[in-house]
Amino acid sequence: MRLLVIFGPPAVGKMTVGRAVVERSTFRMLHNHAIIEPLLDVFDYGTPPFTRLLGESRVRVVEEAVGAGIDLLLTFVWGLDLQSDLEEISEYVRPYVERGADVAFVELAADLDTRLRRNRTELRLAEKRSKRDLEWSDANVREMERLVMNTGTRTDLPGVLLLARHPHLRIETDDLDAQETADRILTWLDGLAAGGSAGD
Repeated sequence: MRLLVIFGPPAVGKMTVGRAVVERSTFRMLHNHAIIEPLLDVFDYGTPPFTRLLGESRVRVVEEAVGAGIDLLLTFVWGLDLQSDLEEISEYVRPYVERGADVAFVELAADLDTRLRRNRTELRLAEKRSKRDLEWSDANVREMERLVMNTGTRTDLPGVLLLARHPHLRIETDDLDAQETADRILTWLDGLAAGGSAGD
């Protein structure tokens, strides 16, 4: 049983890459907006009931996936500098860790211009109704730059401490499409299964 967490900034391609991985593996995916979008039909983003139900729903899906023996792929925007995000991600990973499953992290990175282009792709807008106001959505992508969403030279970030406990691969996706990125992920996972290196 395996858990794969794909993280990175908004519009870097997490869901699209995740789908490409799922198509060629035993993974099933719960992407970041699969729960967000239905909740937005009822609650405003960031309100206490929205936040509470989002976290509880994700945890329950993960717990049930573990119980069913499912290889699960999760996608997130993760503020590596935020202790609260570390606690949240740790809670989603915990059921797989406790079962002794293989847990791995893939970090996708791309520059802001690339992500602003990807923010307007047909699949993204079809799957994520909340992103269809493009003026707002582009501004949100820019505004999220205040967070540390990719690893760098700093090793003291809360999120880096969790990454140090599990295999972690970083992929620069500016010049890669989803299938090429999925190729790299699946090759890396195959290497891990064969006892290869945890790094890229």
